[in-house]
Amino acid sequence: MLIAGVFRDGDLVHLAAAGSSAAPGGAARVADVQSRIGSISKTFTAALVMSLRDEGLIDLDEPLATHLPALKLGRLTPRNLLAHLSGLQREPDGAWWERNPGVDIPTLIAAIAPSAAIHTPLRTFHYSNLGYGLLGALVTSVTGETFTEALTSRICKPLGLDRTSYAPADPYLRGYVVHPHTNLMREEPREDARAMAPAGQIWSTVTDLGAWATFIADPARAASPVVLAPATVEEMCMPVAITDQDSWSSGHSLGFQMWRKYDRVYVGHTGSMPGYLAVLMIHRSSRTAVVAFANTYSLGGVSIGGLGVELLTAVLENEPVSTRPWRPTATEPSPEVTPLLGAWWWMGDQFDVSWNGELVVNEAGHPASAWRFAPDAAGEWRCHSGMNDGETLHVRHDAAGVPIELDIATFIFSRDPWPDVVR
Repeated sequence: MLIAGVFRDGDLVHLAAAGSSAAPGGAARVADVQSRIGSISKTFTAALVMSLRDEGLIDLDEPLATHLPALKLGRLTPRNLLAHLSGLQREPDGAWWERNPGVDIPTLIAAIAPSAAIHTPLRTFHYSNLGYGLLGALVTSVTGETFTEALTSRICKPLGLDRTSYAPADPYLRGYVVHPHTNLMREEPREDARAMAPAGQIWSTVTDLGAWATFIADPARAASPVVLAPATVEEMCMPVAITDQDSWSSGHSLGFQMWRKYDRVYVGHTGSMPGYLAVLMIHRSSRTAVVAFANTYSLGGVSIGGLGVELLTAVLENEPVSTRPWRPTATEPSPEVTPLLGAWWWMGDQFDVSWNGELVVNEAGHPASAWRFAPDAAGEWRCHSGMNDGETLHVRHDAAGVPIELDIATFIFSRDPWPDVVR
C-alpha cells in the first residue's frame, strides 16, 4: 500500500492511498495508520541531542567518550555524528541490525573497535547508522531516560504526536518484500532494534509526521509548547555537507537530509526498514510538506526520496502559496523608536524602517530579505535575521538629539540619499 499526504500551514490538504487492500480502519482513518518510518527516526534523535545542547548538558564539539567512557573512539563528537562527518563505519559489526534482534547499549559500544573509524573526520561524508545508535546512547547517558522515554516526554507529548511510538500500535501496516520474478509477497519480521533504535525504530502516521513537519517548518508559530528554540531548528536546517558533489542537488545538515530542486531547498529524511519505505520532505519557506509511506521494500525502481521531491515540487509549481492574513501591530513604538521609522538611504538605495514589535529594516521592494532587530540584554539593537544576523544597530544623533544615522555593522544609513563623503 502507498499512502501520501500534503500539508500546508499545518493542514492536511491532500491525502491519497493506493493498494491491493483497504487500509486498516477504513479510508477515513488512513492518515492515522501507523507505518515504520526507518531513518526519519534520525530527525527525532537529532532533535533530542540538540535539546540537550540547548540545556547546557552537552557540548556538540566535545568527545562523545566524555559521556560514554566505554567507547574506544575518542575523536567522535556529537556534531560530526549528526552530520555523518565522523568517519565512522556505516553499520555495527555482526548480523544486519535491521532484520535481527537488537542488543543493549553496553553490548553495542563494547563491540565497536578502533577500526570502526574508517575515514578521517570532516574529510568525507559517510552515512552512519551506527553513529545515530551512539547518539541515542548519549541521550540515555545524559538524561537517565531510555530512548523511548526521552522521545515521548521531550517531543511526542509536547507536540501531541499521540500515534508516534517505539513499537507498533494498531492499526498499522504490515511490511512486505515482493519476489522480483514471481510477485509473491513475504511479510517481514518487525524486530526490536534496541540500542540501534535511534537510527530507525520509530513508528508514526501521516498525521503525526505532518505535525512534526509543521513544527520544523516554522517552530516560532507552532501551536505547541517549545520543543526546540526556533534558532536551533534553523541551525539544524543549515547545510553542513554536500553529498552530491557533481550537481549539488543533495546534502546533509545536523539531522536532516537536504534536496535542491530548481531554486528550492527541501529538508527532511527518507526511511527504510525491511518491508517499509517512508519519506518526510519540507519546503520551509512556504510551510509545505509531503509525507509518504509504502509497506514494501522497493517501488519498482522509483526511489522514495525521488517520489517525495516530485510530489512536493508538483504542489509548489501548481498551487499558490497561502498568504498569512494581515494583523495590526499589538504594541506602539516607544518615543525613542518613532524617530527611527521611515526611509533611510545607503549608497543610493532606499531602506525602510518599520515597527511590528521590533525594528524591521528592509531594502525598498524586497520585504522578504528584512533584517529584524530586537533589544538585547545590553540594550543594543541586535539583529536576528538575514545577512546581518547577530550584528548590532547603533543610532547616531546630532547635537539636538535627533537621529541622523543608523550604523549597522559599520554600514552607515542616513536620511539623505546623497550624503557628503566622510573620510
